[in-house]
Amino acid sequence: MSRRLRGLALIVATILSGQQLRAADAPAVPVAKDLTAVIALQGLPCGQVVSVTQKGDNDYIASCQDGNRYQVRVDANGRVVVSKQ
Repeated sequence: MSRRLRGLALIVATILSGQQLRAADAPAVPVAKDLTAVIALQGLPCGQVVSVTQKGDNDYIASCQDGNRYQVRVDANGRVVVSKQ
């Protein structure tokens, strides 16, 4: 995994865990936008996440504008896992 992709995975894992990132008091990026990016990085079709349901800690169901649904979660190793629902 490239350094840039690992960095993005760490940022997404941090956001999914409910922690806020603070970069010079910039507002945190909404979760739907982050999930859209994670799904796109996996090469999966989505377009844009239009709704998000939280199933548990670090576990979300993302519904896309094209009708696809994905579970996005952080596994025990701290890796972001995306699976089609």
